[in-house]
Amino acid sequence: MVDRSNHKITVCVSCRHKRGEPDDQCRPGIELIARLRKAMTLAGDAIGADFAISGTVCMAGCDRPCTVAYFGSHKATYLFGDIDADANIDDLVAFARQYASLDDGWCSSTSRPPGLSGKTLARIPAALLVAEAGVSVQ
Repeated sequence: MVDRSNHKITVCVSCRHKRGEPDDQCRPGIELIARLRKAMTLAGDAIGADFAISGTVCMAGCDRPCTVAYFGSHKATYLFGDIDADANIDDLVAFARQYASLDDGWCSSTSRPPGLSGKTLARIPAALLVAEAGVSVQ
């Protein structure tokens, strides 16, 4: 059974638009958080209640703003970049629904929503277990 009580979506609020202007001060993450919260609530089937959505200062995806991470206990973590609130909001909600339904959070790039194609910056396993000869891993 999937534990949905600990799902989180984190959005970078430090990223700036990449419009070619070096002094562009617009940071789209704060707007994306508000739009994502609203979209998750409107999506129905209680998906909005399954996720805490918040911002953070940096996820090292500065060359591909805006960056968004999905994570939960005992699940793979995903980091997406080049997220546009106008073009990708439905895909972010669809991925939240998909992610919540997965026991370990693991899915292939071809099964993710099409708007997230080519936007995966990282997929981090839930846990790394290192076993040495003669040592029991629990």
